[in-house]
Amino acid sequence: MGSGYSYVWEFHVSVEHQAAFEQHYGPEGTWVQLFRRSPGFRETLLLIDRSNSGRYLTVDRWQSEQAYLDFRGAFSAQYAELDADCGKLTTAETFLGAFRE
Repeated sequence: MGSGYSYVWEFHVSVEHQAAFEQHYGPEGTWVQLFRRSPGFRETLLLIDRSNSGRYLTVDRWQSEQAYLDFRGAFSAQYAELDADCGKLTTAETFLGAFRE
């Protein structure tokens, strides 16, 4: 079994905020720019629901759960600031779970 670690979030975004949301949460977005400051970050996938406009999933992939926890410890202030800014773009967000790869 691999040691990779991923977590998945579901977001609902109103039409007027979808472009900004995709810019922040996409594969080159501001979240990825922050995550890349950690050597344990692998990638972020942004999944756009084809049948439910405004519904998105993000999959953030890390080398291990410890790599993610180390990142959160080192960048907690930056994470909180970005989370507060981006929270204005969504109408709902739900943590769907953390997964071992």
